[in-house]
Amino acid sequence: MAFPNLPATLSAALAERDYAEATPVQAAVLEPEAAGRDLVVSAQTGSGKTVAFGLAMAAELLDRQGKVRASETPLALVVAPTRELALQVSRELAWLYRGAGGRVATCVGGMNPGKERAALRAGASIVVGTPGRLRDHLERGALDLSALVVAVLDEADEMLDMGFREELEEILDATPDGRRTLLFSATMPRPIEALARRYQHDALRIATIDSQRGHGDIAYQAVTVSPPEIENAVVNLLRFHEAETAMLFCATRDNVRHLHATLQERGFAVVALSGEHSQQERNQALQALRDRRARVCVATDVAARGIDLPTLSLVIHVEIPRDAETLQHRSGRTGRAGKKGTAVLVVPFPRRRRVEEMLRRARIEADWTDAPDRDAILAKDRQRLLDTLMQPVETDEGDLDLARQLLAQRSAEDIAAMLVRTHRSRMPEPEELTVHTPDSLRAAQQERHRPGFEDIIWFRMDIGRRQNADPRWILPLICRRGHITRNEIGAIRIAPNETYFQIPRQLADRFAEAVERTAQAEAEGERVNIEHSPEAPRDVARERRKGNGPRVHAKPHRKGGAPLPGGKGGFKGKPGGKPGKPAPRGR
Repeated sequence: MAFPNLPATLSAALAERDYAEATPVQAAVLEPEAAGRDLVVSAQTGSGKTVAFGLAMAAELLDRQGKVRASETPLALVVAPTRELALQVSRELAWLYRGAGGRVATCVGGMNPGKERAALRAGASIVVGTPGRLRDHLERGALDLSALVVAVLDEADEMLDMGFREELEEILDATPDGRRTLLFSATMPRPIEALARRYQHDALRIATIDSQRGHGDIAYQAVTVSPPEIENAVVNLLRFHEAETAMLFCATRDNVRHLHATLQERGFAVVALSGEHSQQERNQALQALRDRRARVCVATDVAARGIDLPTLSLVIHVEIPRDAETLQHRSGRTGRAGKKGTAVLVVPFPRRRRVEEMLRRARIEADWTDAPDRDAILAKDRQRLLDTLMQPVETDEGDLDLARQLLAQRSAEDIAAMLVRTHRSRMPEPEELTVHTPDSLRAAQQERHRPGFEDIIWFRMDIGRRQNADPRWILPLICRRGHITRNEIGAIRIAPNETYFQIPRQLADRFAEAVERTAQAEAEGERVNIEHSPEAPRDVARERRKGNGPRVHAKPHRKGGAPLPGGKGGFKGKPGGKPGKPAPRGR
């Protein structure tokens, strides 16, 4: 659909940027029924909503000649949750209104407030900013909203999630009653409904998000991994997809810093974005991504909010999002403006149920799979290299002369092999991941029934099948807590509420001491008790059936397998008593 009934100044700006047709949200705000009304717009990220509200407020800003009406104070105000989004919106509105004589001032944290006040005094017709900085200018008298005719809240749900309700209310209370209010939000939770009722009148609701799908242009994958292998899985995912630009999401600044260092060590061109970075550092990181000097960005949720990178085709949720809305906001960095993208959730085995529930609430169907292994990555590399070399290229006489010299000294096969080796040397090496197929698990079980496990000590963990206990993540947990290798763990027996495993008697004391030390380092809420079991699991089960032994109950766990806070982690008691008879490991 073309853009209907626009002033010539805006039509020329759109044509200059090759905007031939309106997106659904842009067409909806230009419908006759939307003219002059307050709007509540639910539109997915990357749908062209910045241009949409830029066009929607044109009737209030422009005169009959398509020029911005004269005013000493701002006529339009756009509030965005983050610096990056505000700067992006400011750039979009600047080119859209340049021909109409519009002047845009940007007011965001981390920038020079003196320069912002000077821009406001110079007569900015459109002001774009973040809630905290706008309130600061308002309270200092630098921002005069008395002549405002339109206010826009962009990604309003995120601003409320970030705790900006008080700032938004103070800003909107300072605007005239007759102003038009446009509220754009990817989701419509109750706080957004309350905000709309308080500050809007007879608002028209526009929804352009498909209610049956989280995002039509994004392919979702869920990759199950053992918790200690998350970073290796991330490396292999980056290598497998070889995206032009990829964004990796972590929950905290510390985790961003650690993963950034890890990927740098592996040879990736990577930048980081988190709250600890200054605005100048953020700008430099984003510019590196746009210039292709970096291809991977590791970021926290807030730092990555509103970032628009046209080449971003891969999003990896290194840490599971806190809810379905965060999942969609993160994933919405890709699959924008009609382009296809991929979003991958890295799911530790014990968190699978939680992720399945999150996907269900978000109405997203994900392809569950294992992380790509080395063979799969090398196969992809070979195909990509063949595709690249088969592309037509332009050569000059100098190139042909060099090719002839090479052919005179080496065979064509040698030259091709050198080309492949040179191409591969520029790529980080894939990581070796533990194979988790049923055959490999059975082989591992058989391997543990070998000499050296005749004299063993049984230990017990307070998690079982009801808490999603699985050898694939129990084994790395035991190794990490007890400072032993997989080959030093014998049979594992998983019961409904507990798990038993064998340690050779000669290693039991050392294992117990390591468990006691590492228990203190376990995160609160993620602790699992490990203690000596005086009896083998078969003897315990036999006594329970007779009613002679006390029932051992696991501590309460969260849905999805994570223990509730408050449980003590660590070794209880010392190994002793008679060694239990080795039993076949089972589920």
